[in-house]
Amino acid sequence: MAGAWLALAGSAQAMEVSFDAYADVRLVVPPAEVSWLDGGLGKTRFGGAQPSPSFRFAEAVGQGTLAITDELHAVTVLRVEPKQRTGVDILETYLTWRPQAEGDWRWSVKAGAFFPPISVENDDLGWASPYTLTSSAINSWVGNELRTIGGEADVAWSGGYGIVTAIGSLYCCNEPAGILMADRGWSLDDRPMGLLERVRIPDATAKLFGMPVPSRTGMFENIDDHVGWYTGLKWDVPQAGQVAVLWYDNSADPEAHTSRDTSWRTHFWSASLKAHPYGFTLLAQGMTGDTVIEAFGYHYTDFQSAFLLLSYDFDDAWRASARADVFQTRTRPAFALFDEDGRAFTGAVSWSPQDCLRLTGELLDVESRRRDRVVVSVAPEQSNVQFQMSARFFL
Repeated sequence: MAGAWLALAGSAQAMEVSFDAYADVRLVVPPAEVSWLDGGLGKTRFGGAQPSPSFRFAEAVGQGTLAITDELHAVTVLRVEPKQRTGVDILETYLTWRPQAEGDWRWSVKAGAFFPPISVENDDLGWASPYTLTSSAINSWVGNELRTIGGEADVAWSGGYGIVTAIGSLYCCNEPAGILMADRGWSLDDRPMGLLERVRIPDATAKLFGMPVPSRTGMFENIDDHVGWYTGLKWDVPQAGQVAVLWYDNSADPEAHTSRDTSWRTHFWSASLKAHPYGFTLLAQGMTGDTVIEAFGYHYTDFQSAFLLLSYDFDDAWRASARADVFQTRTRPAFALFDEDGRAFTGAVSWSPQDCLRLTGELLDVESRRRDRVVVSVAPEQSNVQFQMSARFFL
């Protein structure tokens, strides 16, 4: 018994705890159209229901990591944000086990609630992007609607032509994924949904179908007890870059529902590229898929989007980035009221004079057409221009 206590004490002493965090304050000049976060069909995080210009606290994000052993880590990411109804929300919480490599092979497993490995740009603290404040349309949607609540495993092989990694996952509780794509369409924002949040659907949709305004839906709900899955491949070549492809299927029953929420069958392909030509960083990603619900017949929303981002580091402090996005949705059977076409351009410059501070200026211009805007007396074609100046303080 004494030996067991000594072993346990030695293990506890070997554990290491680390904490990383940032607080973000911004000067924002939002577009005139009401943001989708406030029930509008605006494409940006901020919109016409908010003061312009305004100086505001945007968010604070903290990540705690417990190194139980060198191979086993526990991670939790929390966020404080003014529009959260819970005050503090959880972005991710998971365990990861990564044993030492055995020759050319290495593997790891992960379990809990975490972002699926789709984004090629969001690899900063709090699932933020180091290149721009606002994520691409693709990865804004991933942050809004998708979360892996289950397990993920990967196996990597290192050879003369780089590292090839195969990944697979089984998960639950993401059956509503697809509702925002169908009812709201694409957006460009930097505010992923928390695990405790109930998302506001567009007032135009609520009015069209006779629902109360505002109406909300959960995103991370177990409605039909089905198991979703994804699988993918990634090829990394040192000093050159990487290519990746992933297939995602939430396997939801489109006929299932609860008293509050509905189930959407959503699946898609994602492909991405990261390269470093002539000292630049080049990112490209495309996504195509569909989501379906059964409501007096099966109704499909096909969705596609792609982006190209180019970034350059002038030195250790200055970075300039530019990104172009295109996006589209189409309904089946044809119901043009919910079809969407759009494009966006994002330009950002950041300066990090110290490790504890990053200043970023960003201009985002989104042009889109959605006919359901007429339900709330807004013209179908809208231009959402948003300027932000962010000061992010790191701990």
